[in-house]
Amino acid sequence: MDLATIIGSVLGLVVVGFTMIHESHGALYLFWNMSAAILIAGGLLSAIFISFKMNHVTGLIGITKRCFIYPLPEPAEVIERMTEYATLARKEGLLALEEKSKDVKDPFFSKGIMLVVDGYPADSVKQILEVDVEVMKERHTVGKKMMENMAGAAPAFGMVGTLLGLVAMLQNISDPSKIGAGMAVALLATFYGCALANCIFIPIACKLDMRTKEETLIRNLMIQGILAIQSGDKPQVVKERLKAFLSPAERARVADAAPAKGA
Repeated sequence: MDLATIIGSVLGLVVVGFTMIHESHGALYLFWNMSAAILIAGGLLSAIFISFKMNHVTGLIGITKRCFIYPLPEPAEVIERMTEYATLARKEGLLALEEKSKDVKDPFFSKGIMLVVDGYPADSVKQILEVDVEVMKERHTVGKKMMENMAGAAPAFGMVGTLLGLVAMLQNISDPSKIGAGMAVALLATFYGCALANCIFIPIACKLDMRTKEETLIRNLMIQGILAIQSGDKPQVVKERLKAFLSPAERARVADAAPAKGA
């Protein structure tokens, strides 16, 4: 679970909810308008269906889930694993990695190790894995674009609701009893649109972009580690090379393991 996403989501709900309760003196029904809600929800769905493929739209829940649950190994954990594999490869040969790779849950890492075990040249291994990374980035970009699209569409449909509400209000300006309904649509449509864009869609798009960068770093780290193992580098050399992917603070947390005997 991503603690930062959970804290941010809860804090946003609490702040908006508290303000609504405080300003309405507990009468939360004042912030509900069926016409405004249908306009925003329907407008967002229409924009998404027009802009993206059906399989992308149906994957919205999975895209949102990545903000809260996204199992990625820590870079330091990957470095330690690479060091372990380098030690094993130098002691028993590259073929010894085949059995070891069966315990790996990450299909990308397992694929890279098997390419090495199967005797693919280093250039081919690098090219195949880099293509996988590029495809992953493109796939994640679609999710980010969907959220950015909704972040732009929500306030726009809120403005449409505002204009429609103003038209209805002006048409009934001679009848004060009907002005309130038009004003409610005008204000609440904008509120719904802005709240959705700024509390949900923009933060999710930002988090998805960060997730892509995190996974890209991990994948590139794995590629360099796999190539180093294939070339027969010493475990300590592999570790030092991969520590370049870490920030200074993270490097300090990676223990300097003593070179394995016989390495």
